[in-house]
Amino acid sequence: MKNFKKFQKIPKISKRNCHSHKGDFGRVCILAGSLGMSGAAVLAATAALRAGAGLVTAAVPKGILPIVASMNPCYMTTPLAEDNKGIISKKAISQILQLSASNDVMAAGPGIAQSSQLRFIIETLIKQQNLKLILDADGLNNLAKIKNWNLINKSSLVLTPHPGEMKRLWQSISRDPLPTNRDEQAAILAQKTKTVVVLKGAETVVADSKRVYVNETGNPGMATGGSGDVLTGILAALIGQKFELFDAAVLAVYVHGLAADIAAKKTGQISLVPTDIIEYLSDAFINIDKNEMD
Repeated sequence: MKNFKKFQKIPKISKRNCHSHKGDFGRVCILAGSLGMSGAAVLAATAALRAGAGLVTAAVPKGILPIVASMNPCYMTTPLAEDNKGIISKKAISQILQLSASNDVMAAGPGIAQSSQLRFIIETLIKQQNLKLILDADGLNNLAKIKNWNLINKSSLVLTPHPGEMKRLWQSISRDPLPTNRDEQAAILAQKTKTVVVLKGAETVVADSKRVYVNETGNPGMATGGSGDVLTGILAALIGQKFELFDAAVLAVYVHGLAADIAAKKTGQISLVPTDIIEYLSDAFINIDKNEMD
């Protein structure tokens, strides 16, 4: 990789001012969930709270809102129009745009499924010039089916693919073969699309147009459904707290993996589940704060 700088330093977390209020730490909207996938919304929204977001709203299909709302009293919920399969409908676009304008960052994708109406929603979102947007899971799968998405994107966009999603994204913007090296995959995709890319997996790679970071925290116990939803929530919270996109992504993958490492010492890797990662986020942040003080 030419002209890419290896980045190793973990961004510092500033001490909170004693006169702070909830508005100082970011308004986060999580666009997530569908019939049978309410847990994805719960995990992402709860992780955003644990990662320090001031206000979190889970925007979900109206049919699953009672489930999502009942799982945690600390985030807000808003119901969105849905189709006959319990998937967010394009009729919700005006409401979604209002949410994108009234929040500091929007994350879209966990558990939303795939449809032509969702592709319309994702396409509309990436055209919003002042929007900080994270796309994960089916947010990425819908994106990969939008023609010339990289040419029409005006948002400040973070992509968080796993290897399968990475392949689909790559094929949507390039006819060249996907490089075998994960660092190159993330770096070249970031450069071609002018986004920040978080390529998940063992030694998660974070890249923008000039920098590459390879994460060293985490363990195989994280290879379970819902772990990525937790990362999305953490990342959204850090962007809401005014971290620059690349720095937010680096810190998010680091603290996500560190929380999982701490959790694995209690549960073992085999029994590790995403809610364990959320539970030990506080320990991970304390650990980072302690190391910065030493």
